[in-house]
Amino acid sequence: MLVFLLLLVVPISVSAVNYLRDDRRGSWQAAERSSAGLLPPPSAQPDAVVRVFAARMVRWRGIFAVHTWIVVKEKGAPRYTRYDYTAWGEPIRVDGFAPDGRWFGAVPEVVLAVDGEAARDVIPRIRSVIESYRFRAYGDYNAWPGPNSNTFVQASLNAVPELKAVLPPTAIGKDFPVAGWWGLTPSGTGVFASLGGYLGLTVGWIEGLELNFFGGVLGVDLRRPALKFPGLGRIGMPLV
Repeated sequence: MLVFLLLLVVPISVSAVNYLRDDRRGSWQAAERSSAGLLPPPSAQPDAVVRVFAARMVRWRGIFAVHTWIVVKEKGAPRYTRYDYTAWGEPIRVDGFAPDGRWFGAVPEVVLAVDGEAARDVIPRIRSVIESYRFRAYGDYNAWPGPNSNTFVQASLNAVPELKAVLPPTAIGKDFPVAGWWGLTPSGTGVFASLGGYLGLTVGWIEGLELNFFGGVLGVDLRRPALKFPGLGRIGMPLV
């Protein structure tokens, strides 16, 4: 039990120290939200595109979690379309920010990158999930344990298991049960059980072994060797 607690507390403490040293702790209203240069201009990318980005959340929440969002572009489309799920206004926000923009100063990382025919095949399914998402009404957003931005992105990715997409362990809310408290993992390569997003266990070849303890994820990935810690996230081979 002591070892388990240390594996939870120490990574979060290190993440807290990183937050205290981060110059993004200033006014969030004035924080940078411009493009991070992770996507080419749409005219330079004529084919279809799917991207999932993750960036540390605003202020102290960034100690624990990231915010994730989805960007899609059909073949020949003149612009990207960005989908976020937020706590203010109508939860599903379309093109509220630059597609690859900094999240209130935090530079995003690419969690999923799909181009060409594979992207063309899955965009309609992703859009269908977004359009019919059950938690789309005012007041549905709940930062912890969900449904939040990460719940929204995970639900969209669940519709395209062939992409084998995995959100980072710091995507608190990804394990919030949208379609039942147990079943097959999104990739179909394992099983999961979740008690309302507060406690959970995931075992799968794509997802790895993950223990969800009140939103914090502790686990290991054997397919792409890495350790997963609450607060710190993934340490090892990158997802992309």
